[in-house]
Amino acid sequence: MNAQKTFLIFGGIGGIGGALSDILVAQGHHVMATTSKPEKNQQTSLAKEQVLTVDVRDHQSIRDAIALAGAKGLHGMAYCVGTIDIKPLARTTVEDLRNSLEINTIGAFIAIQTAAPILAQHLGAVVLFSSVAASRGFSNHSAIGTAKAAVEGLTRSIAAELAPKVRVNAIAPSLTDTPLAESMTKNQKMAEMIGAMHPLPRLGNAIEMAKAAAFLLSDDSAWMTGEILHIDGGRSHLEKNR
Repeated sequence: MNAQKTFLIFGGIGGIGGALSDILVAQGHHVMATTSKPEKNQQTSLAKEQVLTVDVRDHQSIRDAIALAGAKGLHGMAYCVGTIDIKPLARTTVEDLRNSLEINTIGAFIAIQTAAPILAQHLGAVVLFSSVAASRGFSNHSAIGTAKAAVEGLTRSIAAELAPKVRVNAIAPSLTDTPLAESMTKNQKMAEMIGAMHPLPRLGNAIEMAKAAAFLLSDDSAWMTGEILHIDGGRSHLEKNR
């Protein structure tokens, strides 16, 4: 059992981030979580003072959250905020691309840049989230594929720069059954069709991703940094049997 630590989870209410918050609390850790939708706070077991309202497009709100959460030290941070912007190239605007980069990549950059000095005091760990779309080319994924590929580059570059004081790893899921993906998973036939595209033919779930993130934040992964952990039913590297 790891000693009690303090963690900040961006997007820590609902979905993968919410599942991660629950796991860390169950392990006896102190968790601070952010949400962009404070009206949904009642869905968490965290106390009101543990939930911060943050719009990651507002960089100062990221910095303020880290200052508050890290006032007495910070051992780990997960950036579980993301978008799923899927549309044909001809309909994808520059603003769509900017928005995907701002939320998925730039917000993560600002968070790590701000938290790094605090995390370094505790040999801290960071977990980011990429996507199978960063390594597999999918139609209609130009904005999100670009943003998530940038997350992987960010992971490796910052892991190299911050070692050995701070570890930085990322998880690259395939489609996961979460509120963020509801537009694609609420239709059962569509969800089954997408699941069947994987060598392990189903969608991922939030608990699977959260358990992996908890591992990467823990001392059990103390010799891992700069890694992209693919949890995607084999879709990134394997050809499905016909």
